[in-house]
Amino acid sequence: MTSVIRPVRHRYPDAVRQDLVQEIHGLPVADPYRWLEDAEAGPVHRWGGEQDALYEAERAALPGLERWRAEVAALTGVDRATAPKVRGGRVFRLRQEAGREHPVVTVAEGEEGTERVLLDPCALDPSGRTVLDTWQPSLEGDLVVCQVSRGGTEDSLLRVIDVATGEVVDGPVDRVRKSSIGWLPGGEAFYYVRQLDPRLNPGEERYHRRVYLHRVGTAPGTDALVFGEGRDRTQFYSVSVTADGRWLGVTATLGTGRGTDVYLADLTAGPLDRPLLRPVQEGMGAVTRLCAVPDTGPDDPVWLRTDHGAPRGHVVACRPADLRLGPDAWREVIPERPDAILTHLVVLSGPELPHPLGLAAWTRRTVAEVTVHDMADGRQVATVPLPGTGAVGDFSAGPHGSYDAWFTYTDFVTPPRVFRFDARTHGVTLCEDGARDAGTVGGAVTRQVEFPSRDGTTVRMFVISPTGRPDVPRPTLLTGYGGFGRTMSPRYRAQVLAWVRAGGVFAWAGLRGGGEEGEEWHRAGSGEHKQNTFDDFDAATDHLVSAGWAAGRIAILGGSNGGLLVGAALTQRPEKYAAVVCMSPLLDMVRYELSGLGPSWVPEYGSVRDPDRLRVLHGYSPYHRVTPGTAYPAVLLTASDGDTRTDPLHARKMCAALQHASSGTGPVLLRLERGVGHGDRATSSVVALQAEYLAFLAAHVGLAAPGRDEGS
Repeated sequence: MTSVIRPVRHRYPDAVRQDLVQEIHGLPVADPYRWLEDAEAGPVHRWGGEQDALYEAERAALPGLERWRAEVAALTGVDRATAPKVRGGRVFRLRQEAGREHPVVTVAEGEEGTERVLLDPCALDPSGRTVLDTWQPSLEGDLVVCQVSRGGTEDSLLRVIDVATGEVVDGPVDRVRKSSIGWLPGGEAFYYVRQLDPRLNPGEERYHRRVYLHRVGTAPGTDALVFGEGRDRTQFYSVSVTADGRWLGVTATLGTGRGTDVYLADLTAGPLDRPLLRPVQEGMGAVTRLCAVPDTGPDDPVWLRTDHGAPRGHVVACRPADLRLGPDAWREVIPERPDAILTHLVVLSGPELPHPLGLAAWTRRTVAEVTVHDMADGRQVATVPLPGTGAVGDFSAGPHGSYDAWFTYTDFVTPPRVFRFDARTHGVTLCEDGARDAGTVGGAVTRQVEFPSRDGTTVRMFVISPTGRPDVPRPTLLTGYGGFGRTMSPRYRAQVLAWVRAGGVFAWAGLRGGGEEGEEWHRAGSGEHKQNTFDDFDAATDHLVSAGWAAGRIAILGGSNGGLLVGAALTQRPEKYAAVVCMSPLLDMVRYELSGLGPSWVPEYGSVRDPDRLRVLHGYSPYHRVTPGTAYPAVLLTASDGDTRTDPLHARKMCAALQHASSGTGPVLLRLERGVGHGDRATSSVVALQAEYLAFLAAHVGLAAPGRDEGS
């Protein structure tokens, strides 16, 4: 191990501290750095340039940075592929080979055919700043919708590509953002989601979505409006069409709220541009996903994966003819499990199966399980063996009449691998061509531990270490998320392995606010209960120290909602941490609704328009809890200028506040990256970011860079 660096007190760029106090619902709210919200203002530009120079100087002095970069690059450099999409005899994949900046869409004529690249983002833009957001082949496999965005904005342009020639035959269509696509048979039209013209609602250009029917080759301005008129501006929609073209499904969600409204239309019963969408579920606050198979008639079952009446999830069946009856007409097929959360459902049907067969995925204590069910009565007929303690996802069913389904498996030391399930035999095989060279990476052992939170609630955490036991205290890095019902499952991450293979401990906590224990777990850490998330994280810190994993104060890391998490930890218990990396964060919780996708997050956090919720938000808002004269740990805030979800203003304001307030040795740094955003980015950009924040954290907890001898 290396000695911990002891930097001197820093001279930071000057930032005017305004005496600005706004009274909201009778509560005085100080906001001394509001002027830093305007990225285009001259003073903000100047201050930002000085912060850039400060960070460049500090980065140049980080011990072992190039070694960290090499290690992260090596661990990132594995071949990856997603589950294939088989359409019209063609096999489509999203594949990223080691060393490539972005994944590419490939196509092969049949399973034994030679793959060729259909879309390569780097061919469109050699700078690497163009990202493939999503894609979907037509039912016949002769056309593919691709959506790409540039500079990290996630504001996609939609194009239709002819698979045979590779030529663009339609588009670009703007104002789409990772829209789902519901292709109709014949490839002449599809349903999709598009935002209204921003001139209609200035300042709200990323809201006001609608579902449209687009006919290939026609101007998007002539698309037929299908759904969404008169609904809340923050509604998100998704669309799907069964492979026989009969059933159109539409879901609607208020912002990032968990409750979904679900609608179903029989496309044989009316014009395609005016489908009669009938409610399956409305206003129930339940998370519900529709699953229908081809050749379904009005009196045949469709299935719903829902947490209505079952917080951990179950599957019910209903007939389209009975939709008007609502949940009273639902029949439970796969019951809720007391020990697991239902996460996925794929239904397969075919003449060789007496009944449709369901492939269900669960997480039990955050670890994946896959079961097989007869969908007539829900009876479990098989359990799918998995190679380890990990996560599954990316489920994909074969074409109509196929008995195949694919899914991916991964864990902390295993890159994603693609598996194929055969509904006739219940057998599972590894698709070697789906994960070439994706061998298990050594040097790390995963263990799951339990500990009590402040109120006695049991919280679970994955601890990844060189030996799998707290044999000696080691430099420890803790992370978590705890929001939006998202489950922090064990997945392959280069930064985890790089830290552990250097001799450290990496801990991943499953906090309230996430989905680790179902919807009740999520609600227990959201809204007025958000402090539970921070208490769980604090308890995780204490456990790592008391159980002997950690050597002294630990390092913490979080991004997005996880950035809010570590910002709260930093300001509530600064003495516990040696260093903090806070990425793409939310930190001013009083004004979060005024930028980025903030209005969409009101169902998760609450709104300052509610006086009671204002007091909750202000009470834990990291920016407002910064206290002058406090010895804060070393802090690195990261942001991206193309981020359209969490505006960099949060990082700027927090940076200025901490630089003014901290009596610690620091440093407090701001890393602003240009030309990227909140989501996907080029591999080299990912590697650079991870290497820099690992080097920063390691320097402050005494972890030697990879490749160095002990004690050097």
